[in-house]
Amino acid sequence: MNLKMGYVILYAENLYKTKQFYGELLGLELRNEFGTYIEYDTGSTILSFNTRESGREVTGLPIPDGVRKEQTFELGFVTEEVEGVVERLKGAGVPVLLEPIEKPWGQMVAYVEDPDGHFIEICSPIG
Repeated sequence: MNLKMGYVILYAENLYKTKQFYGELLGLELRNEFGTYIEYDTGSTILSFNTRESGREVTGLPIPDGVRKEQTFELGFVTEEVEGVVERLKGAGVPVLLEPIEKPWGQMVAYVEDPDGHFIEICSPIG
């Protein structure tokens, strides 16, 4: 069996804020937009968003309302300019959860929070 990660869908409370964060602040290229569903090109994996209400309608899954504060995953974005990206996000009022720090393995890592409370890692390449 040969599986590849094709896309990730996150459910958002406010698509305007989501588009502002991922499109304007992170600079991801909008790939597609269909009503309440949007996709960003991130390289080999598509990052998608939909409203919670539409997600429930389309999937039949019990997607809860509201911003969720419990976390079981994070999204990682790799850049050579961790400090610069974090400073730009901080200047736009994005909550910084961990300022850039060099890990013992030599990688620079920082964490911010998107408008829905998802943990976003901004990191340098490993190695």
